[in-house]
Amino acid sequence: MDVKLFDSELKVMDVLWKEGDATAKHISNVLKEEVGWNMNTTYTLIKRCIKKGAIERSEPNFMCHALIPKEAVQEAETEELINKIYDGSAEKLFAALLGRKKLSKEQVDKLKKMVEELE
Repeated sequence: MDVKLFDSELKVMDVLWKEGDATAKHISNVLKEEVGWNMNTTYTLIKRCIKKGAIERSEPNFMCHALIPKEAVQEAETEELINKIYDGSAEKLFAALLGRKKLSKEQVDKLKKMVEELE
């Protein structure tokens, strides 16, 4: 994924990922509730996402459609985190995550199953 989205832009995308296609007005109303942004702020961010190719706009009603799936953004952000913080080592990231808190037996079993499926 070549598009780099900032946290504020991801909030806009998140509304579309959760709810599907929505009008700019609806996105603005949701983000006013969630983070207290005014309409101008939200519209500016929507326009930035359109310019970056993350959102497609159509009429009527300034309908917005996400062009980038959430999974692609998660993958790109994870890759960036691994490269930036963990010297490109997924193992270091995994070890850091596992070392942070006590996992339940169920969570450990789920992780083992995921690793087995990768092999």
